[in-house]
Parts: sequence; structure tokens; C-alpha cells
Amino acid sequence: MLAGQHGEQVPWPAISDPSGLAPPTLRPYQQASVCRVVEHFRGSSDPAVVVLPTGSGKSLVIAELARLARGRVLVLAHVRELVEQNHAKYRAYGLEADIFSAGLGRKEAGRQVVFGSVQSVVRGLEHFDNGSFTLLVIDECHRVSPAEDSSYRQVIDRLRAANPHLKILGLTATPYRLGQGFIYHRHYHGMVRGEENAFFRDCVFEQPLRLMVKQGYLAEPRRIDAAVERYDFSALTPGTSGLFREEELNRFVAGHRATPGIIAEVVERARDRQGVMLFAASVAHAEEILGYLPAGEAALVTGETPSIERERLIGAFKARALKYLVNVAVLTTGFDAPHVDLIAILRPTESVSLYQQIVGRGLRLEPGKRDCLILDYAGNPWDLYAPEVGSPRPASDAEPVQVECPACGHANLFWGKRDGDLVIEHFGRRCQGLVLSSRARPRAKSEKSTSTMPSMEQCSFRFRFKVCPGCGAENDIAARSCHGCTQLLIDADDKLKEALRLRDARVLRVAGMQLEATVNGRGMARLKVTYHDEDGATLSEWFALETPAQRAAFAAAFLRNHLRAPGVPFRPTTPAELIAERRRLGDGDFVVGRKVGRQWQVREKLFDYRGRYRTATGVE
Repeated sequence: MLAGQHGEQVPWPAISDPSGLAPPTLRPYQQASVCRVVEHFRGSSDPAVVVLPTGSGKSLVIAELARLARGRVLVLAHVRELVEQNHAKYRAYGLEADIFSAGLGRKEAGRQVVFGSVQSVVRGLEHFDNGSFTLLVIDECHRVSPAEDSSYRQVIDRLRAANPHLKILGLTATPYRLGQGFIYHRHYHGMVRGEENAFFRDCVFEQPLRLMVKQGYLAEPRRIDAAVERYDFSALTPGTSGLFREEELNRFVAGHRATPGIIAEVVERARDRQGVMLFAASVAHAEEILGYLPAGEAALVTGETPSIERERLIGAFKARALKYLVNVAVLTTGFDAPHVDLIAILRPTESVSLYQQIVGRGLRLEPGKRDCLILDYAGNPWDLYAPEVGSPRPASDAEPVQVECPACGHANLFWGKRDGDLVIEHFGRRCQGLVLSSRARPRAKSEKSTSTMPSMEQCSFRFRFKVCPGCGAENDIAARSCHGCTQLLIDADDKLKEALRLRDARVLRVAGMQLEATVNGRGMARLKVTYHDEDGATLSEWFALETPAQRAAFAAAFLRNHLRAPGVPFRPTTPAELIAERRRLGDGDFVVGRKVGRQWQVREKLFDYRGRYRTATGVE
């Protein structure tokens, strides 16, 4: 065993062939991913992620890493099909491994490498907690829940307790969870993706789907607009879990007048296709769909289908004895039928992850297969090639936009809105770039860094922030205490409550903002900004933009907060220029004024407000 940077044993030697057998040939990106994983774990025990699209051969990467490992390896998956598939790829090396899966009728845990289902392993942890396991591999690792009592976390905690230096690697095609965003914190391209407390720390390798298609490793997904009427699921909202309720879906699609026409079009499009998969919204919907498909050529698989019957139907479909296979949320992972070249989606997908998994069923290569048709009858909004920004979409018309950080130059990807090529709004808070850590210890010339990201930290620039009144530090808009001095930050509701108690204060619930080019008493050009509430009460402020100093003060006092796309360069030099670009400005939620003599002066403005008081837009 090799020693890592902290003295612990590394679970593999230099990349070689310890088996003495000729291993299967890895594609260049598969070999690159293996090298990146080995490099990362030689310098760190932080959990890592490899992102490979569906159909890219994750099983072969897992097999290669397990072959290279010197310690014991546990490979986990959530369905028996994946356990069996990963085990078969490892055996292709001429090596033997155990299977620990009740669904496969085997509970073996004696060999160096064990492939197991997480459900079985969590119920048999006594077989895995002796400290001999040095590497844990999790297939479809986006299923690892943040909840500490989840099955995966129970396995991880038990193995880590036995071996604190356990290396944990996750592989997935979709590195995000519904409501959470990205499952890892840092990307090896030098950017932050997920939250600081994400379980997986680093994405050490990613192979883009677009590149896989371009290089000919996957079939091209060809999404076409259906000619017939579609389902309109826009009125449905997910439940508290983030998932659509089956009873609501069923109530919507049951006997829907569009279904016969949709299936007729699917059958027409499938005339010169090899295999067709249809994804239904509910069991009743799937049964209705099956009734419209050609008799003797179609089958239905649901979560209630008995295992033996399910295997028989899937086997008939893979053997092409059946052309159509209808399912309800059961064949999105661990299903491999390369001849599938038409995917019909008749259900809303709650997340881009689910959408990618569905489409991925048709992207594997097969002789005679030129592409895969994607027929979406549910109006799903996801972009297969640019699927996720890292947080839930904040508005239905938001799209991924690129915003350069003024501090480090990193090209951030945020949800936002464009007007032509101009980004007029984005919802980013902090730069996602990684910069050299100011806390990094200088290395001696004799030292060599073995970590892929040895001393990097997130750029400190904030596009949106609230200032600590104590030390002046910029904090996240949701922060409760200052990250600089730890002082408690004044709550927005407390500010409003205090202002409402004062006789010489005026609080406006902003319903609109007006900009006017005017002049002062000496004839000098000024910008007048007037805020008004729903009852017509107003507060105003004036700005000069004549000199560089005045424009800098205006940028700090007004533009920095009012820009809908902070960080996007915009430096007006006259009131007229600003008024012409009114679309780029937000009004704010509340304005607080104080009376000074006979005049009212704007003292404070609240943006991005989330509290108990109603705003003019109705958001609370």
C-alpha cells in the first residue's frame, strides 16, 4: 500500500495490471476518468464524483478502479440490475467478486471486491465494518440523500468508523438532486457548483453529453415537435417532496382526449424504428396507452409487476419480440436496451435529472441505429445539453445565462433572463469561481502537491449581499450572522418594525419606481428617482452623474442594488442613458425614509425581501 499525504494507506498503486490479464480496452475518456480518480485520492480523502452520461460505460470505469485497488472494495447500487451489470463488467477481466444482494439471491462478502445493493448491505453491516474496506464506490450517487439517517449514509458512517481514511467515489450521469442542486461543492474546472456542506466535495472528471455524441460514442438525441395536441401539465404543482402526486396526474390524464391521437402519432413515427419506450404519468394512464398500441407488439411494466413477469417482458423487448414497452417510473436507471431509438414522454418530469435518465435510455449505440427520436408530449422545459445551473429554476421564463465575475473573471452560469444578447437579470448571489486560498501554506521547493485542488477557495465576490453594520463585511442575503465578525445581523422584519414605530419615518411598500432627468436650482443636470406605494405616497432621491467621483458614488449607492443583473458592466454617464436602460433596473421591495427638517430623505432600501410583511408584488 502507498502512503497518502496524511500518512494513510492509498487503496491502489501506480496504474498497472496487477491481474496479469489483458483488460478490456478503455475509451480515452474512461481512462482519463480513472487517472483523475487515482490522482485525487492520492492527495485527499474527500469524497469525489465522476460524471459520465448514460451509456458511456460507467460499469467499465468501476471495474477498472476495482481491479487496480489493493485494499477491499465495496461497490453499491440501488437496483439489482446495476449490481448485476457492474459485477459482470468486473468478471470480464477474468476476476471474481462477490455479490451481496437479496434480490439476486446472494449474500457473499468474503472476496476483495463486493458488489452489493444498498438495501441489503445496510441490513448486513456486520459483514463490512472490520476496517478492511479502503474504497467505497456508489453508482448513481445522486441518490445519496443529505439526510444522515438514509441508507447510504448509514453504510458510509459504519465503514468510516472502521476506517477513517475510507475513499468514497460516486458516479452518475446526473449530478444534482431535486430541490438541492449539484451534489458536489467544487468542479475540477475551477468553479463552485453545490453548497459548501455538500457531502461530495469534488467533481474530478466530467464527460459532456454533447462531446459524447459528437465523438460518436452515443446516438444523437433528435427532439422533434409533435404535430398533435399535447398534454398541458402547467397547472399541476409538485407536492412537498418535490414530486408530482400520482392521484393528481391520474386525474388529469385519465381519458384525456389527446391520448388516442398522441399514440397514433407515436405508432406512425415508429414505422421505421427498432424499439420504442413510452413513459406514462400513472398506472391507469399507462394501461390506457397500452390499449391504443398494436396488439401483440406492446407490454406494460410498472412497480407492481411481479419480478418474474417483469423479467419476461423486458427479455421479450430486448429480443425484439415486442416493439413497444410502456412503463411508469421503473425503467429510468439500470435498464440497457441499445436498440431503443424512439422515446415518447407522456408525463411531466420534475427534474432535469429524471429527464436525462429517460432520454438516456435511447442513446446507446446499436448497429443500424442512426439516432434516437425524442417525442415530448408533456412540454418538459429541460435542455438536454445545458440542463442545470445548480439551484431550482426561480421563474418559468428563466434560462441559463453567463455572468463574468468583476473580481476574478470567472464565467458564472446563473439562472437569468436576456433581452437579445444582453443579460438583463440574473439570480446569482456569489461568484462560483475558485481562486488561490489566502490561507494556503507556502510549500517548500522539495514538497510536491498531489491534490487536484490543493489550496483553492471560493471567490469572495458577492453579486447580492447585505452589509454588516459592525464591520462592513458583505454577507449572503440570507445570512443571520456576519461571517467577518460573527455579529448578529439585523433582521429585515426588525428594521421595518422599528421604522413603523417612528413618527418621523415613512415606510413605502414599493409598487413602482420612476426615473426623471431634471435640473437643480442652479441648472445642473440631475437624476430624480421617485418611489411610490400602492396608495400613491412617495419618497424621492437625487443623483449627479457629471464627474467620475459622482458616477462612482451613484454606482455604489444606487446601481449596485438596483441592477437586476449585478456584475454585468453598465456605467451610465447621464440620466438619459440610465432612463434608456430602465429594463435593467429593479424597484426594490421597501424604502424607508426619515424626515429631516421639511424634507424626506431615503435612508434604507430592502431588496430580495422574504419576511412576514406583504410586498407590493404579493410575495411574503
